[in-house]
Amino acid sequence: MTDRRTAPLAGDDPQRRAVREALDGLRREIRTRFRREPEARPDATPETGGEAAPVGGTRGWESTLSELPRRIATLGMRERSTEIDAFGADAGALDAARPLLDLLYDRYWSVDARGGAQLPERGPYLLVANRAGLLPWDALMVAHAVERICDERPRFTAADWLVTLPFVQPRLARLGGVRACRENVEGLLDAGHAVIVFPEGAKGAAKPFGERYRLQRFGRGGVVRTAIARGVPLIPVGVVGAEEVHPILYKAITPGRALGLPFLPVTPTFPLLGPLGALPLPSQWLIRFGEPFDLEDLPADAAADELLLARLTEQLRARVQALVDEGLAARSSVWSLE
Repeated sequence: MTDRRTAPLAGDDPQRRAVREALDGLRREIRTRFRREPEARPDATPETGGEAAPVGGTRGWESTLSELPRRIATLGMRERSTEIDAFGADAGALDAARPLLDLLYDRYWSVDARGGAQLPERGPYLLVANRAGLLPWDALMVAHAVERICDERPRFTAADWLVTLPFVQPRLARLGGVRACRENVEGLLDAGHAVIVFPEGAKGAAKPFGERYRLQRFGRGGVVRTAIARGVPLIPVGVVGAEEVHPILYKAITPGRALGLPFLPVTPTFPLLGPLGALPLPSQWLIRFGEPFDLEDLPADAAADELLLARLTEQLRARVQALVDEGLAARSSVWSLE
């Protein structure tokens, strides 16, 4: 007769059953070798012979072995927060990163944010900012500024090449970043979120230091088209300070493409200082929020008018450029740590 304890169940994987049996045998062996009498334990109570829960010892081994199958199944990954939305934003991860973001915002970059009265009380709306640098420090600082003003943290878009790097995409997603595409932006707006977009794209991130704070072309009007189609406000944002965080002196194209990057940036600290060269420099930041871009009086078919979209997009770019120029004129020094 077949032993019921070893007979394979319907849908049972023989390999998994073998692993469970091996673990059960290992547990029994450890219990046999490490079991002690209650009175021999220094933490046993004389009245009942009971035992306190030891930090190590038999119960520690048993607990570890009980966790082993689950750890194997999850490849040792930590339990994720239960507050993860459909776009991957993790409230727990953001709370863990907040002390570092506060330090960067308040101390390291001494961010001066003004014009918060222009922001709507709640989303959805689009924040249109100038792009600076390969890493999304500007997006994180703008999101931090908005959260402090409105008590609502906007999401932000990240370039395609950035989200395809190993381990980068899940970390950015947990902090509120999404791949820069129309579908993601529209989905976030439909869900009621404010979204930070950078219409300059890779052209803005790749500007050499000699062309800093000169805004590039704003794509083909996708931002304005989305705002019209979704009926949301457009808020221009000028960011000053991000261009000096990793000033690009030279772009090495071939080595960068070998690493999956559009180029390998050569800065005053990278690659001269190796991994330390990736640390951002302590520039002084100014963020300026402008008046909402007026789209209310446009006809319903305005989103299909390419000439109108091109004209409005250029006007929006000029608004952002004016805010950047205003910040540059107001900045007392390039560096915040003096």
